[in-house]
Amino acid sequence: MIAIIDYQAGNLTSVFRALRLLKQDCRITNDYEVLRHATHIIFPGVGAAGEAMSNLRQTGLDKVIVQLAQEGKPVLGICLGTQIIFDYSEENDTSCLGIIPGKVKRFPENMTSDNVMLKIPHMGWNSVIFRRRHPVFRDIPEQAEFYFVHSFFPMPDHEENILGLTRYGIEFPSAVVANNVIAVQFHPEKSGKPGLAILENFCRWRGTDAE
Repeated sequence: MIAIIDYQAGNLTSVFRALRLLKQDCRITNDYEVLRHATHIIFPGVGAAGEAMSNLRQTGLDKVIVQLAQEGKPVLGICLGTQIIFDYSEENDTSCLGIIPGKVKRFPENMTSDNVMLKIPHMGWNSVIFRRRHPVFRDIPEQAEFYFVHSFFPMPDHEENILGLTRYGIEFPSAVVANNVIAVQFHPEKSGKPGLAILENFCRWRGTDAE
């Protein structure tokens, strides 16, 4: 069973629907026992880092998520769920979960592309350049594009944690990995066939880089 963590951060239903479309047994939950017995954990979310971390701490889910990640359960972070697995976010000056070393930064002001001012948040379709192979991104076409909505992006301390890069004014990490934890800044559940393929690959993944 795939558990989708409910921490009042929104976007849960679209992830649930995508998994059901893939005929996956899934459940939206904040129950520790359900999370402990799940085969995989999806940590989605939209919103602000400060409020999200406050909700996680109030419910004790912050410790639960860290524990499950340390135990080797496959975890997929999406958007806000990707950002708060790092040590710190510039958004709301927030201490986060610290599962992957690094911080979350805001896009610089006054970014341009071809002399055109870029808007923040970064919103819409964009590509990902994968730096190496990984089972969760198996058979994803190089030309595939994914749906982004964000003003902040993750910046791991260690290069080996960066799996994919995207360009929007600057080049930023859009896919990260650390052992059994993998996370993407884009929304696979809103990214058509390539996004569904990523979710399906994740549901088959056992938390290692081996195929």
